Amino acid sequence: MSNFKSDIANLDRIIKKTVRAINKSKSQIYDIAEGARKECGRLENELDELKKLVSETMSKVSFLEGELRESKKKLMFLSKNHDKYPKEEIKKAYEKADDLRVQLIILKETERHYINRRNELEIRLKDAYRTVKKADGLISNISVSLECLTGDLQNVSVKLEDIRQRQLMALKIVKAQEEERQRIARDIHDGPAQLMSNVVMKAEICERLVETDPVKAKDEIRGLKSVVRNSLQDIRRIIYDLRPMSLDDLGLIPTLQRHIAAYQEESNTVVMFNTKGVCKDLKPVISLTIFRIVQEAINNIKKHSDAKNVEIDLEFSEKELMLNISDDGKGFDISLIDMKNHNINGGFGLLSMRERVELLGGMFEISSGIGKGTVLKITVPLISKEEVSNE
Repeated sequence: MSNFKSDIANLDRIIKKTVRAINKSKSQIYDIAEGARKECGRLENELDELKKLVSETMSKVSFLEGELRESKKKLMFLSKNHDKYPKEEIKKAYEKADDLRVQLIILKETERHYINRRNELEIRLKDAYRTVKKADGLISNISVSLECLTGDLQNVSVKLEDIRQRQLMALKIVKAQEEERQRIARDIHDGPAQLMSNVVMKAEICERLVETDPVKAKDEIRGLKSVVRNSLQDIRRIIYDLRPMSLDDLGLIPTLQRHIAAYQEESNTVVMFNTKGVCKDLKPVISLTIFRIVQEAINNIKKHSDAKNVEIDLEFSEKELMLNISDDGKGFDISLIDMKNHNINGGFGLLSMRERVELLGGMFEISSGIGKGTVLKITVPLISKEEVSNE
């Protein structure tokens, strides 16, 4: 009997590993194709806007060149007849011609930057089109064989239903990870990357204005400082979203206190945070898991519950950690939540919490009812370093 159980366990491990690899590859191919399509659309829109900017800038350059030619003619005429015109008028003509030259230099530099950016985008768009074509071809070639192979594996043993559920959860996690990577990439592109590009352009303008117009140069430098400050704020926000540094520097409880205080400032919810026992030598994987669960829970409360009061109790014993989160919100019908047969494209806040807890060998319970609020009860064993490294 023991040999039979061992064989089943080995078979399950092999099947899990095989199905996981197959679905991960398939998911990655779909993600590549979808990401490339989105990139094509984004690049096309950006390229259209840039072409408009190039056209507008070229028109402005042509107009300024005409203005500068007329200004030079007038200046030449005044210089030849300087005895017939007041010095103030000649001085104004000189200043106007000089100002037009500075404007033209800046505008031509802007035009050059736009043209280089346009050329770069055209190359990236062609590469994105090629990626979409290759990904679509690869999907077409392997989808049938993957479906057959996955179907055969699912008929190997009666435990494959459980494996399928686990794989669906794994795919949701992979999908969420890829979406998070895309969000971070988008945040960096739309925030610090754009700001740094602006910094470079402003620095070049300052460099040209330092000798010709120091007052304008100072104004540009002040604007440059503001851009750098905004970029620093964006970078700090992105770093916090990835992993709060205070978890490593201050520990779990101070980090939760800061997060809860910030949450209360943004909402009309009163949050009571209570701790009991001594929090010492808490492993990073547990600290991060508890922080993410509290973060996800209060986000859910903010979005869905309409709660006015929330209580978070965190208790440490010698062998385990207990976390209770309760609110006085509108609650929901627990029977409507399917914790197993979930859709890959559905939300997975509760599923994610349960998965995180179960990966640490803990227990996750939820109780709620219409008009009765919601209570989460979580227990996590305080695992050793060896157990963490073996996972």
